[in-house]
Amino acid sequence: MANQQHIQPDHILVLDIETVPQFASFEELPELWKVLWADKISKTMPENFSPAEMYEQRAGIQAEFGKIICISTGYFYTDKGGRMCFRLKSYAGTNEQQLLAEFITAVDKFNKTTPAMHFAGHNIKEFDIPYISRRILINGLTLPAFLQFSGKKPWETNLVDTMQLWKFGDYKNYTSLNLLAHCLGIPTPKENTDGSQVKEIYYVQKDLPRIVEYCQKDVIATAQIFLRLQQLPLLPAENIFIADQVK
Repeated sequence: MANQQHIQPDHILVLDIETVPQFASFEELPELWKVLWADKISKTMPENFSPAEMYEQRAGIQAEFGKIICISTGYFYTDKGGRMCFRLKSYAGTNEQQLLAEFITAVDKFNKTTPAMHFAGHNIKEFDIPYISRRILINGLTLPAFLQFSGKKPWETNLVDTMQLWKFGDYKNYTSLNLLAHCLGIPTPKENTDGSQVKEIYYVQKDLPRIVEYCQKDVIATAQIFLRLQQLPLLPAENIFIADQVK
């Protein structure tokens, strides 16, 4: 088993996802789905909150009621001059099935050239990877081998979670990406946008490129945090490159 504290940077694929509710408002949900939503959140809904208010706040992060609108990925490599670099690629659009299929194809290609591949992300174990896996199946796609973790022990999976690494064994602790970046002196990805605004940016402003940019900043911040936790130098901005994203 590889020690996650000492995984080579060029073995990891950093990723982050942005999600929104499948419908712009609770009122647009089919009646059966309204009942299912009310049942889903009944045990966690605070007093004086309605299912409609909870849908506004929480539907996007529930894989059964949300959808992925962007997956941004990034990987480290060494260029011909010996510099460590980082390359970003995003898969974004209104067709979730298509962006998931393109993501699977790209990761499969990366995995074949990097057999020791590990996914990396912030809270990736509890959110990004389970969400991606559920939406793949909901969309009728085949769950690829590199996402099949059923029956595996936590230390047998190829997941590097910067939030878990920062816990240092403290299972009660939760630290946001924004807070951890600030603590480690890394530029925050939350300058002009935060997760609570993504739904409005998508449905009202219809500004998907802004969401893609926000998602990519999260990936860059996570990559820099990974380097800090490995006690490696941070990447200068000129060593970070962005590929044309899929529309």
